[in-house]
Amino acid sequence: VRANSLLTLEQWHAVRDTWPASVPAGVSLANTIDIETLEADLSRLALVVLHFPKWVDGRAYTQARLLRARYRFAGQVRATGDVLVDMLPLLARTGFDAAQLRPDQKLEAAERALGFFAGHYQGDVRQPLPAFARDLSAELAAAQARARAVAELSVGEGI
Repeated sequence: VRANSLLTLEQWHAVRDTWPASVPAGVSLANTIDIETLEADLSRLALVVLHFPKWVDGRAYTQARLLRARYRFAGQVRATGDVLVDMLPLLARTGFDAAQLRPDQKLEAAERALGFFAGHYQGDVRQPLPAFARDLSAELAAAQARARAVAELSVGEGI
């Protein structure tokens, strides 16, 4: 057992009964898997990796939203696969907090993409209130901070 191991769902199911509670683990899910299969295990996971086989296939957005909104998953939710810079604002709104960009995508463009929208009229998993019910100047400051934080993303590091 190695700390910060990234396992497939099948591997996790094979070892979860003997996995030490003090050892962080991550699970990688295909976007065809029902997120409910992880419900009982979410408190034991530090990371859930959701895969986009094609950028036009948005099922992983729904998986992330369910993890955050329905199951209150507090660990990292990472997007992998065919992840484009243009997807980053919606990834953030649906519950992703990390992304492994497709190799042809540039980090500088990702930083700009996260700063495109200072706020949204509708609520989302991070801010459930609509625009008229929240402090938009505080959101602008937070959006700028997120754009700076994206500079710290590293492709392929960690679990």
